[in-house]
Amino acid sequence: MTSPEHRRPGPGRRAHRDRHGRGLRGRLVPATVPLARTKAEIFDDLVLDTVETLERRFAKELAGVEFAVEDVPPDLNVYDSDVLEDGEVPLARLLPGRPGRQEVPPRIVLYRRPLEFRAMDREDLADLVHDVIIEQVANLLGMDPDELA
Repeated sequence: MTSPEHRRPGPGRRAHRDRHGRGLRGRLVPATVPLARTKAEIFDDLVLDTVETLERRFAKELAGVEFAVEDVPPDLNVYDSDVLEDGEVPLARLLPGRPGRQEVPPRIVLYRRPLEFRAMDREDLADLVHDVIIEQVANLLGMDPDELA
């Protein structure tokens, strides 16, 4: 049996490869190709696009607001009025902030899977995400959604 020093590649020795001689495999799709992006990454980009547009117009009002994405809504029997629903399925939730000693900033949470399920294609999903964010920001600011759009 050979010692570990004899198995290391050195001058004139090949690096260890698997039994088929291929070595370790890398990514199947290069990172520059659009297929390398997951649905979650694409969804996050759609949310960021809308949020950045709103923050340019309402920087002062949205200064402390947090935006988050969760895959699915929590399993609750009854949802409060802070949840935007489509039928019985929550699409987003507005968690108002709590000022005081333990200050908690306002937070808008979008639920990715229910929104993706309702969209026919990526453009439809972008419109739906935009509309949901506008609705939640309007509720937070006490404005009419048409004023934000």
